[in-house]
Amino acid sequence: MSIVFHIDLGITDYNYCWQLQKKIHLFKQQNKSNDVIITTEHNHVYTLGKSGTKDHLLIDDSALKEKEVSYYEIDRGGDLTYHGPGQLVCYPIFDLNNYSPDSHKYLRDLEEVIVRTLQSYGIDSKKDEEYTGVWVGDEKICAIGIKISRWITMHGLAFNVNSDLKFFDNIIPCGIFHKGVTSLKKLTGQQMNMDGVISVFIKNMESVFRIKTEKIALNELFIKYKIV
Repeated sequence: MSIVFHIDLGITDYNYCWQLQKKIHLFKQQNKSNDVIITTEHNHVYTLGKSGTKDHLLIDDSALKEKEVSYYEIDRGGDLTYHGPGQLVCYPIFDLNNYSPDSHKYLRDLEEVIVRTLQSYGIDSKKDEEYTGVWVGDEKICAIGIKISRWITMHGLAFNVNSDLKFFDNIIPCGIFHKGVTSLKKLTGQQMNMDGVISVFIKNMESVFRIKTEKIALNELFIKYKIV
């Protein structure tokens, strides 16, 4: 069973975490090292994937500045999405040769992790054959957008836990016009303990991907592999 390092960064700016992913991803291309799971919450940001269009952003640059929301066009798949405090964002940096070199299976496995996590809170959810992500009824609770290069993954999923859903009003999430969004807080009617949700989520990552996680600090990873 593979040992995967889990690094929880708390709240981060999006660009910091994006550059960090790229650094670890490049290192893994060039060196044999443990796979990594990064968990974080981001400051308010909208990100546009390679297959999206900025037309799905419904506010202009001045409104973004007024609302203190960042905007990035990035190198993952998918369309426009929102990240912010209260949302569990996970970036697995996995060598899929350790699991199954199949991008479709990898996406479905990420969805399965969220389905099982929601089951732990008594919530039934589903995958959709047409749209990537996890849904409760016609409302999306988890968006997924990934990049795979040399079978090494980056980017990942965004799970609405205590998210302020009004920020989705400024976009057409994932380019889907006719469906809504929801959160674990909205569904349960209570503020969720994020550390508790992360713990349940990580256990389901272990179960679905058949791994064992070891929590370490970011600087420990850099020291261990001499990443600069």
